[in-house]
Amino acid sequence: LAGFSAYHFCRVFQWYAGYSVMEYVRLRRLAFAAWELSSGRKLIDIALDYGFETHSGFSKAFKRRYGVSPEKYRAYVKCEKPPMPDILRMNEYSIGGVIMEPKIVTLGVIKLAGYRIKTKAENGENIKAIPEFWQAYLTDGRAMKLHGGDFVKKHAEYGACFPVNPENNEFSYVIGIEVKDGAVIPKEFYACEIPEATYAVFSTPPVLAEEFSKTIQGTWQFIYNEWFPASGYEYAPNCVDFEYYDEKNMSDAGNVCDIYIPVAKK
Repeated sequence: LAGFSAYHFCRVFQWYAGYSVMEYVRLRRLAFAAWELSSGRKLIDIALDYGFETHSGFSKAFKRRYGVSPEKYRAYVKCEKPPMPDILRMNEYSIGGVIMEPKIVTLGVIKLAGYRIKTKAENGENIKAIPEFWQAYLTDGRAMKLHGGDFVKKHAEYGACFPVNPENNEFSYVIGIEVKDGAVIPKEFYACEIPEATYAVFSTPPVLAEEFSKTIQGTWQFIYNEWFPASGYEYAPNCVDFEYYDEKNMSDAGNVCDIYIPVAKK
């Protein structure tokens, strides 16, 4: 169809795309598998449909490509069916026309107090549960009670996602604020720690309040679908990612939050 011999076609394809024809086929299979993750289907069924013989082999290939496990990806991203690619734009990293390059920072242990829910990524449960959790927190008096405590170190808010429990596929999501060292936390609040880690930090583009949730979701999709695959990093094991809401969330320029992704070099 291309008008080349098989040998020349493979050479031309690799020159344009940066990888071989069969590597491209593997990446397209993984892209379609990523799309199917939001369907709630079992991972092994998705793996078999796209040419992987075992759950383990699929998970390893997926993490090499996307930097995170399929389970973690499913918790954050609900992507569209992969379009036909534009090879000449494969290396562009942008969202909303803004070029996004993260800051790499290392932070020590962060102690939080706040509120927790447990949820699952299966069938998009978390995508509904977490926004409802925030809405309730902001309107039922819990936010005011939390920020009024004498244990508060900073009033910036964290939306922290803790690792998945492999036994039941649940993970904890915490809305919290940083507390003073040695402070006594009343039992009505959930206390926890975010472990020391190195993070890639992404700032969402400033937008009006009605576009804020959509922009945050778009940034997560950019991180997992575009940045991780070519970054040289992968998601650091046994760590916590979080969204950070400080005074930038209420600036005149528009709402902004920072997304902290724990990373390690591949």
